[in-house]
Amino acid sequence: MTGKIRVLIADDEALLRDGLQTILNLEEDMEVVGLAADGREAYERAQELQPDVVLLDIRMPGMDGVESLRLIKRALPRTKAVMLTTFNDEDYIVSALAAGADGYLLKDLEGQQLIDAIRRASRDQLMLPAKVAGKLAERLAVLQAIDDTKKKMKKLGTDIIDLTPREREIAALMVQGLTNREIADHLSLSEGTVKNYISVIYSKLGTSDRTRAVSYLASYLAKHFESPECP
Repeated sequence: MTGKIRVLIADDEALLRDGLQTILNLEEDMEVVGLAADGREAYERAQELQPDVVLLDIRMPGMDGVESLRLIKRALPRTKAVMLTTFNDEDYIVSALAAGADGYLLKDLEGQQLIDAIRRASRDQLMLPAKVAGKLAERLAVLQAIDDTKKKMKKLGTDIIDLTPREREIAALMVQGLTNREIADHLSLSEGTVKNYISVIYSKLGTSDRTRAVSYLASYLAKHFESPECP
């Protein structure tokens, strides 16, 4: 790529858009060519301006950043897209990377780090800060655990559910009707960690339907332990 890096900024906060525009336009090798306040506008402006790099927030009114990213990548596969958000959640990270994000940055980073990330994205280099990479590693560990469990059950030729003490604890709270957030608060865990545990439980049960899982768990805990409330 020759010349300046042409950047489109999409964020629903006007003050942030204007601030980023000022910072990036101070760089000799960058030029902000457009601004957008939501995902739909980002997609439309990207088609019109064909920027080198798009900065996308995750949560925006109307169309969110991930859906906008999918459309932009489909229409402009050579345009790089970097997510810039406050949300360090595994689901958002995985969804964004699956949709083709060339980077996932958190808004607490320094200005120079953002500038460097844009330059790297323009050179086809994926940008993931340590905190984001750590969250991604947690999700990959869960997927590996699910795969290992499936292989073990297939090898043993059994459908017996083998829950760890922590999984039984979470299962009991699911049976009581607590939400993931309530379970997290009760056990002093992050909501993402609870989601990971529940993903493994679902895998062991062979279902991703919470109602069916809770029904089975209530019966399982009552049969094998004194009560679902006290595994």
